[in-house]
Amino acid sequence: MARQKPIEVITPPNVLKAKIGGALPALDQRAIARAEAALEKMSGQFADWINEELNHLLGAWAAYEKAPSSATKDELHRRSHDLKGLAPTYGYPLVGRICATLCKLTGDEHGELSPPDRLLKAHVDAVKAAVQGKIMGANHPVGLALAAELEVQTKDIIAKQGPAA
Repeated sequence: MARQKPIEVITPPNVLKAKIGGALPALDQRAIARAEAALEKMSGQFADWINEELNHLLGAWAAYEKAPSSATKDELHRRSHDLKGLAPTYGYPLVGRICATLCKLTGDEHGELSPPDRLLKAHVDAVKAAVQGKIMGANHPVGLALAAELEVQTKDIIAKQGPAA
């Protein structure tokens, strides 16, 4: 059976450049250097800031443990999400990795999960141990093993309770 009409390919116009005001300017390397210098200047405060964030996480865990609810779980998620982003900047990449896993358990990315409290507590305790033990590298053997095990346990919960389960 022969085709009656030839195929026509229509390419829509790309109006993104017009919407953002033309091509993006080149990165200003001096601005990047200034930002990095400012970050380096503030790095002396990172220890205080990570401990402050840890205290927020511990407070959120205490509230959840005392009265589990969607509100206290949301606060635990918010605090773990904050640490997920801040910890690597403060020199604690393993804390960020552990908090990323905790976020999967407390957020709604995988549907409404009901993880065991002991798994949530294990995450919080791991963050506490890493911060208080000043485990700042990404290659600490005990920290890596702990983060990997928490990830395995989290994947198992998601597989059992997630939307595809």
